[in-house]
Amino acid sequence: MTEATPSNERGGALPARRFGIFLAGFSAFLGMYATQPILPMLERLFGVSKAEAALTVTAPTIAVAIAAPFAGALGSRFGHRRIILGALFGLTVPMFLAATATSVPALVAWRFAQGLLVPGIYVVTIALIAEEWPAGGVAKATAAFVAGNVVGGFTGRLASGLVAEHFGWRAAFVLLGGLTALAAHAASRALPRSHRARRPVASYGPRLGLLLEEPRLLATCAIGFNVLFTQVAIFTYVTFYLAAPPFGLGSAAISGIFVVYLLGAAVTPLAGRWIDRVGSRRAVSTAFGIAIVGGVLTLSHRLGWVELGLTVTCTAVFASQSAATAFLRVVVPAEACSAASGLYVSSYYLGGALGGVAPAVAWHVGGWPACVALVAALQVATIALVWRFWRTARSPEGVALLAA
Repeated sequence: MTEATPSNERGGALPARRFGIFLAGFSAFLGMYATQPILPMLERLFGVSKAEAALTVTAPTIAVAIAAPFAGALGSRFGHRRIILGALFGLTVPMFLAATATSVPALVAWRFAQGLLVPGIYVVTIALIAEEWPAGGVAKATAAFVAGNVVGGFTGRLASGLVAEHFGWRAAFVLLGGLTALAAHAASRALPRSHRARRPVASYGPRLGLLLEEPRLLATCAIGFNVLFTQVAIFTYVTFYLAAPPFGLGSAAISGIFVVYLLGAAVTPLAGRWIDRVGSRRAVSTAFGIAIVGGVLTLSHRLGWVELGLTVTCTAVFASQSAATAFLRVVVPAEACSAASGLYVSSYYLGGALGGVAPAVAWHVGGWPACVALVAALQVATIALVWRFWRTARSPEGVALLAA
């Protein structure tokens, strides 16, 4: 992180720079999970199974897991701002082309291409904040980025459901592509220019091998896996549950349930203070326990109880996410944080990828209750893992950088 800030970045310029960071976070997750509210529509229109429709959610998460470990190195080699803007503008291409898909495999392919570009925004923006932002403004910049993640994820889901119901699913991708292009243009004018010399790309091979021998880190990665598995599994397959009797909701109404994601913006700073008070291990255990309760509430045939259950689950997921990312900072030494973060992000998105397909098997066996049971079983197993391998630790930093 630079000690001195050029005069043109002081005072009134910093809010504009933070807005650029917000736009980067917004754009990265605007289309990431946009097909969730329209999965029942895709299932019906293309005549595919629930698992095949859910691949449109799984594909970008797999792509992120693959690309995330390399994004930081690209930022260091070619410059953070250049990689972020390249990924932002590049993201519009598969977004628009997804609207031309004539089959689910074609749509999945464009969604995968979209996911490959997301780490160039997400991972590199985190590095930009950590390495180049003025020391006194890191917390505000991080908050702006997290808020962008949450608002972008919510906006993408809401817009796709509303537009698809009235104008078709293709129009939803056209709208999201247009919004991404506008955000990319605005970010290009607001993001700060790099003042650091580019660094040679470090080799993480030997260091990563040593990290894989650290059981606390592996347990932390398992928590990250569980966090996005839960989030994707619950919010992907609940759309099929709500589209069927007795609810019979359309895509517009289903998209409205994702308003619970806005709680993430409020929960993240509150969760940080709570984690610092009770410790990461207890916080994660409590959060996953609350998530199980939330899942049980969704089994009700009353829409209000389902919405409450989703709200409880979402809040608990954000809290456990904060605890995991906070604990990551105390598991490994500072010089290994980049490699450890890459491993964590990959585990996180692999969990999301599996969360998009594994519940399809459970659904085939026992419908929505079986999906809830599958998620609950994973949460119980993760709680046991935490108590086995984590030692109680406190961290003053409870900010989650994975809030979409």
